[in-house]
Amino acid sequence: MISNKIVRYENSVAIKKLIEGKKTVLIGGCFDILHYGHLRFLSQAKECGEVLAVALEPDEFIRKIKNKKPIHTQEQRAEILAHLDLVDVIILLPLFTEKDYYDMVQVVHPQVIALTKGDPHLAEKSVQAKKVGAEIVQIDFMKGYSSSYIQQYGT
Repeated sequence: MISNKIVRYENSVAIKKLIEGKKTVLIGGCFDILHYGHLRFLSQAKECGEVLAVALEPDEFIRKIKNKKPIHTQEQRAEILAHLDLVDVIILLPLFTEKDYYDMVQVVHPQVIALTKGDPHLAEKSVQAKKVGAEIVQIDFMKGYSSSYIQQYGT
């Protein structure tokens, strides 16, 4: 890995060291085509705490769940995110089950879980947040700035 911000999920000791004693905001996503909507989301999420931790989905997630071919590998996406001052920690996720996400939230133990308004997983994330005493913050989705929209219609 090119950056000390990038850690594999299995390395919980390194994750805890990077976030220790700081108000942590956890977000998740693919960030396959980094765009203005991502930048605004990352910026608004970062304002909610001191440390912004990004749980970065694996390539298999993009293939199996999003039903798309990834543009960049997980490592490439992590490196791109690592160059952003807004992002403090990038956690490389394996292909997870729902239980694994609960376990990951337990490891990170964020004070805030940020997501976009209309996130289809709000209920699950709310339960995860409650288990660790975290606040859910919903950030407005910027219409026309999704990776899918950009791939279909251009910029």
